[in-house]
Amino acid sequence: MTTTQLPEPPSPQSSPLLSEQARQERLRRWRLVLGGEADGTGRTLTGRDAAMDGALAALYRGADEGGARPRTGGPRSAGLGGSAPQVARWLGDIREYFPTSVVQVMQQDAITRLGLERLLLEPEMLEAVEPDVHLVSTLLSLKHALPETTRETARAVVARVVADLERRLADRTRATLGGALDRSARVNRPRHRDIDWGRTIRANLANYLPEYRTVVPERLVGYARAQRSVKKEVILCVDQSGSMAPSVVHSAVFGAVLSSMKTLSTRLVVFDTSVVDLTEQLSDPVDVLFATQLGGGTDINRALAYCQSRITRPADTVVVLISDLYEGGIRDEMLKRVAAMKAAGVQFVALLALSDEGAPAYDHAHAAALAALGCPAFACTPDAFPEIMAAAVERRPLPVPET
Repeated sequence: MTTTQLPEPPSPQSSPLLSEQARQERLRRWRLVLGGEADGTGRTLTGRDAAMDGALAALYRGADEGGARPRTGGPRSAGLGGSAPQVARWLGDIREYFPTSVVQVMQQDAITRLGLERLLLEPEMLEAVEPDVHLVSTLLSLKHALPETTRETARAVVARVVADLERRLADRTRATLGGALDRSARVNRPRHRDIDWGRTIRANLANYLPEYRTVVPERLVGYARAQRSVKKEVILCVDQSGSMAPSVVHSAVFGAVLSSMKTLSTRLVVFDTSVVDLTEQLSDPVDVLFATQLGGGTDINRALAYCQSRITRPADTVVVLISDLYEGGIRDEMLKRVAAMKAAGVQFVALLALSDEGAPAYDHAHAAALAALGCPAFACTPDAFPEIMAAAVERRPLPVPET
C-alpha cells in the first residue's frame, strides 16, 4: 500500500529538543505503520487509532483465525474472511478512517490479494465500495457473471466513474483540441469577421508607424470559413487485453469527448485477436465499456489493417494505437502497415498506456521498431492526452515525457 513519507525511527538517544508530545506522535505513527504489538515502539493504540489499525490488519497483517488466504498462496493471511456483511462493515470503516485515494488502493488490494471479486456480484457490496477506474476494470471483467439483480447497480457504478472522468477531462480536451484545430485552419486571406487580430498584429510589427501609433496590416491572418466541416479524422485503436483495462476506460471517455466535437470525425476500435468497431456507441461511454471484452490475446496487425481500411483522408487523419505492443499476429506486417500509413501522410501515435499508472510491461523490441519508424512509443496520463492530440493535429513534434 502506498504511504506518505515516514519519520525517522525513534532513537533511544532522542534530542532533548524533541518534545514529549512530538515523540509520542512519532511512536504512534510507527506503531500504525508496523502493525503489531511486538514492533519495538511499546505503544498501545486506543480509540480511533485502534479502529484504524484493525481495518489495516484485516487486509495486511499476518494470520488471523478464519482469515482468507491471499491468492499467491504466501504465508500471509487476512481477517476479512468470506462474509459479505463483514466485508461491508470493513468497507464502511476504511471510508471513515482514510481519504478517498487510500480507500481506493485498499479496495483494489482486497480484490487482488483476497479474491473478493465474487462479493462484487452482490448489489449491497457494490453500493458500499468507493468507485474508481480499477473497480470499473474489475466489474467489466466480471460482467458475464453479473446476476440480473446486480447489473443495474454495476452500470450505475461504472456511470459514476465515467461521469467523474468526463468532468475532469472534457473541458480541457475540447479547449486544447479546439485551439489546435483552429490553428491548423488559419488562412492568409480571411474575411473581416474571421481575422485573428493577435496573430495579424504580430505578423505586421515591422510595419509599425510610431507617429500614428498604429500597425499597417499588410498581411492578414485568420481562420478558414470551413469551421463547421470536419477538419480532422481521429482513430483510436485500443488493445483490450486484461493488462490494458484502465486504458480502455479512459479511451472510452476520451472517445466520447472527441466525438462530441463537430470538427472531428472520431472512430473507436477495440481489439484482442478480433476487431470490434464501437464508433456507433460513442455517444455513451458506459455502453462502450460494457461492449468491450477484457482479456484474451492480441493481434495488432489485424486491428491496424482494419483502421487502415477506414482512412479516406490520410493527410488529415490521426491514428492513436494504445497497446503494450505484445503482438500475437504478424510482427513484420504490423510494422509495414505503420510505415505505409506514415508514408501516406497519417499522423501515427503509439501509446503504451493511457492511465495514471505509468508504463506497463511492454514489448521493448516492438517499441524500438516503432521508434525507428518515427513513432516513439510511450505511456501517457489522461491529463497529458489533450496536448498529445493537439500536437498530432498540428503536425508538430509530440511532447514525449522524459523517462
